[in-house]
Amino acid sequence: MEVPEIEVRELVRQVPVQSVEVVQKEVPVTEYQYIEKIVEVPQIVYEEPRRRCAQGRDMVDTRLLALLLILPAGCMYSLGASRPRIQRSRLIACREAPPDSHAVLILLRHGQSVWNEASLFTGWADVELTTLGKNEAAQAATTMWQEGLKIDVAYTSLLKRAQQTLDIVLKITDQEDVPVHQNWRLNERMYGGLTGLNKKETVAKYGEEQVKQWRRSYSTPPPPIDTGSPYWPGNDNKYAHIDEDEIPLAECLKDTVERCLPYWEGSMVPALERGKTVLVAAHGNSIRGLLKHLDKISDEEITSLEIPTGIPLIYHLDSELQPIASPDAVAPLTGYWLADLEALKQAQEEVANQSKLRYGEGGAAADQK
Repeated sequence: MEVPEIEVRELVRQVPVQSVEVVQKEVPVTEYQYIEKIVEVPQIVYEEPRRRCAQGRDMVDTRLLALLLILPAGCMYSLGASRPRIQRSRLIACREAPPDSHAVLILLRHGQSVWNEASLFTGWADVELTTLGKNEAAQAATTMWQEGLKIDVAYTSLLKRAQQTLDIVLKITDQEDVPVHQNWRLNERMYGGLTGLNKKETVAKYGEEQVKQWRRSYSTPPPPIDTGSPYWPGNDNKYAHIDEDEIPLAECLKDTVERCLPYWEGSMVPALERGKTVLVAAHGNSIRGLLKHLDKISDEEITSLEIPTGIPLIYHLDSELQPIASPDAVAPLTGYWLADLEALKQAQEEVANQSKLRYGEGGAAADQK
């Protein structure tokens, strides 16, 4: 169905993006260059309105949904890049909730940050998303919108990249009134003295085996950060309410898991016990901590678990808050990703390949920051 040009313009203006400009000519894009513009779309294929999904919740205006479905290809926050990007916004059928589902947990890892792009150890350094990272959040929002997920309460870390991801998701899904809780216990793993260092240069300085041990070991932390460093969280006022003894100087994955679990038990479990749908927008390693606990994953297996960016992971929990295994789950997880298997595999491979490029050697999951 053809859409009048003026209507397309009006729809574009409804999308909550930054620095949006409607242009009518092709914009050249060089490698890893992301342009915050939207190319005008001459026609949109409408999806039939699906007013209610398995959970019985109203869907949003299908005109805007149709626009969102094509924008990741024509570009929402960016026009694109020379490296291939996964089209995760493809329409996915609404899944029926299991009959014994008591609560829903949605886990979402933030997209590319400025320091990810620069190949720097990030950890607790508070850097923002790149345009690509915003795109990934928008794609995640679109798939959640298609699934008809209505969020009751959301949780995120004290780091901008996770907060931006959550903000984009709530805006695009028209759920900006959802209560949001921010807590330092959901922060990424603290990379200690490696924070801010270039990854390839760190390998050259300390050797591949040593850096691999810091990254891939479950219980070996990197060197501690100096408390005089501008990257030590104790020098940041947003951590002034935390006992200095609790602010880490460096963390291994084991430390991150142990840091996250008290917040899970004290803040998220009560909401889930009330049957709420909970969204957690966080980081690769803090999400690993929650998954290790939920699915009882071994120390060895959790370090190699790839958490792709921008793909929501859904868990239905029973009245005892035990995961209900999904037929679409991919071991060792029992929840399901809002992506088809091909797209999921491609996303996980992309995460691993990025590690290889950043370190100049074989990648691992536990380096995701």
